Amino acid sequence: MTVKPDWLRVKAPQWERVGNVKDILRDLALNTVCEEASCPNIGECFNAGTATFLIMGPACTRACPYCDIDFEKKPKPLDATEPTRLAEAVRRMKLNHVVITSVNRDDLVDGGASQFVRCIEEIRNASPHTTIEILIPDLCGNWEALQVILSCQPDVLNHNTETVPRLYKRTRPQGNYERTIELLKRSREIAPWVYTKSGIMVGLGETDAEIRQVMQDLRSADCDILTIGQYLQPSQKHLQVNDFIRPEQFAAWQAFGEEIGFLQVVSSPLTRSSYHAEEVRELMRRYPREKFEK
Repeated sequence: MTVKPDWLRVKAPQWERVGNVKDILRDLALNTVCEEASCPNIGECFNAGTATFLIMGPACTRACPYCDIDFEKKPKPLDATEPTRLAEAVRRMKLNHVVITSVNRDDLVDGGASQFVRCIEEIRNASPHTTIEILIPDLCGNWEALQVILSCQPDVLNHNTETVPRLYKRTRPQGNYERTIELLKRSREIAPWVYTKSGIMVGLGETDAEIRQVMQDLRSADCDILTIGQYLQPSQKHLQVNDFIRPEQFAAWQAFGEEIGFLQVVSSPLTRSSYHAEEVRELMRRYPREKFEK
């Protein structure tokens, strides 16, 4: 793999705190996307006592060539105890903000919507003051399933765009760009009080103009929050990095995003979908969700 530039180097974490988080995850038999997807920020986030929980996994029904989550194993039936165990982890870790994501479960009629609902309900019962962010798959365009998820009123609904339309066939072959934009648009229409969020990874051969067009498409869907980060190749089997984007370019995208109306843009080489996600609590104070109610 290509040598990373200096701005992609991360500090060594305090392993004692990381170990404490891992102990809780192992004790409750929970998965995190931090571990399964080889996130470069795992040390910082675990050291801060935060994690993005991966439900219905770890086996995925899709084989996106950029992603390090396992797709070769056969997905297991949903575990009815998972929502309770997840809520207990949130309670033990004393999280102010929790992020829940999932593998793609195209084998399920509702894409796993019911499991998201149960997780949200259990967390609300165990930790009523914890804000909840969900990072969902595209549900194969099942808008009834989307409505079921939103009926539980998560604080933030995130669905990643990942890349520019031109690169979808190579990067996200089972995905659909128009469906992703439609999901975010429908989410705002169904539940205008829920903040919507999306993320883009760069360094796969996209142009500045293409990134800016995606940002404008997301704003046309009234998306509130955007994350932009550098793609890093998890292994030799995955897509290669086309180029390492300099920090100045990320700063320019952040400025453009704020100019066209995003409430929050987090744009840096090490940014990931849920990196510093807890900062949305400050955004919610500045822009109360009642502002968006119809």
